[in-house]
Amino acid sequence: MTAVRPHDLLRLTRTRGIVPADAPGWVAPALNAAPWVVVRRDGARDGMRDGRIPVGVRGPTRAQRFALEIPAGTVAEVLAPEGLATRRGMESRNLPAFRALHAVASVIEEATHLPWGPTGSVGFELAAGIPAVTATSDLDLMIRSATPPPRAVAERVHHALGRLPARVDCLIETDEGAVALGELVSSAGDVLLRTPAGPRLVPVPWRETG
Repeated sequence: MTAVRPHDLLRLTRTRGIVPADAPGWVAPALNAAPWVVVRRDGARDGMRDGRIPVGVRGPTRAQRFALEIPAGTVAEVLAPEGLATRRGMESRNLPAFRALHAVASVIEEATHLPWGPTGSVGFELAAGIPAVTATSDLDLMIRSATPPPRAVAERVHHALGRLPARVDCLIETDEGAVALGELVSSAGDVLLRTPAGPRLVPVPWRETG
């Protein structure tokens, strides 16, 4: 199958035999209700390790998250966050995170012209078609860029996102890993880079990119 990346949402062909015996009791019912999982950033090249994909299962509450690996052959569909950016469905629900999503396209596309998309509960709801977003949900976003954008661009996007009707958590997904946009624009020293091998501190990149 095509390589998958962190944040991709995968629809499974089956759930039987996937959930380990020691999994919490909510995991199997959650997968039966919505056979969708999200790819984790977990040490696997191209999102796979020996034909298996590290994924996370979402439960009914924020505290219910479970990590496991699935065989690549059980994946029926792959939806990247970029493919959800313009998806229309349950986002018609009048919730702050969805209202913020409607405003995000112009903010990001006008400033960066880079691919982007929703992750977290908004991305999951758009993919799976079941309610996952609440009145207090953040809007989680991903912007894909080979390298971090120039400082002026990053600051412009960060300030614009801060004016939206929901709290926005934005990750810049680079070729080396992901860094939080808020940390990128506020730090004068090192920032945390999330990589498949684990997080590590790296210098802010402005001297290279802007």
